[in-house]
Amino acid sequence: MDKELIEHLNYILCTKIERVSPLSGGDISRAYLLESETEKFFCKLNAEKMALPMFRAEKNALHALLKTGAIATPRPFQVEPYKKGAFILMEYIESKRANTEDMALFGRQLAKLHQASVKNEFGLEEDNFIGSLPQSNKKHLDWTTFYVEERLLPQLKSAADKGLLGRDEIPSEDTMMVVCTDMFPKVSPSLLHGDLWSGNYLISNHGVPFLIDPAIYRGHYEVDIAMTKLFGGFGDSFYRAYKEVMPPEPGENERTDLYQLYYLLVHLNLFGNSYKPAVKRILAAYF
Repeated sequence: MDKELIEHLNYILCTKIERVSPLSGGDISRAYLLESETEKFFCKLNAEKMALPMFRAEKNALHALLKTGAIATPRPFQVEPYKKGAFILMEYIESKRANTEDMALFGRQLAKLHQASVKNEFGLEEDNFIGSLPQSNKKHLDWTTFYVEERLLPQLKSAADKGLLGRDEIPSEDTMMVVCTDMFPKVSPSLLHGDLWSGNYLISNHGVPFLIDPAIYRGHYEVDIAMTKLFGGFGDSFYRAYKEVMPPEPGENERTDLYQLYYLLVHLNLFGNSYKPAVKRILAAYF
């Protein structure tokens, strides 16, 4: 982080930053811990053109999650352009390794988020990002239509355009609509984190769960749960506590495959062919 930006952050924060420490874990942006004499802050910096809309969407998402009162997120302070990219400045959360009680609390709070009252439509007022990829949130009244048109089709088209999937490997929109209509229950919208893998939550030193790096929209709550199961890292106490509030519906396991397909396609488009076998397995099994 250069001196010019540090001076600008001093002005924004009305304090003097004494120490800047790089943090690990970000695949897309550089992350830093900023320390003054009395406070700590978190800053992400990205030099790409898409950084400003990406960070603005993240700030809006954090506010939307906080507004539900169901679960905590770091408070976002500022998003600004910087050189060719942008930065986002927010609260720094001191975190610890989660125990079973922490994860049970997380499960209950996520369920309360999914129960929070939202508009009776799927999507969002603005598009955002999944990782560094654009995520369309065009609103629909029907969940199947939203999921096929705004989630599966854009990622399948992107994979075909990049030569990661053959055109003959991609099912038709009509086929996907028929399969998903048959497998999806009558769904009410829930506000979703949208990218809930184990790197996108923190447990504070006080045992409070925090959601980070959201890709929110209104959708079927099972999507968040499907993502938690894709790469692991949540544990039995989390799922038991979640199910006490949100009991599972018949057919959840099969829908988990279809909901994980979206995230596997995202990873295919971001990181390449190592994710192709998993994508092809689900496409062959259901379409």
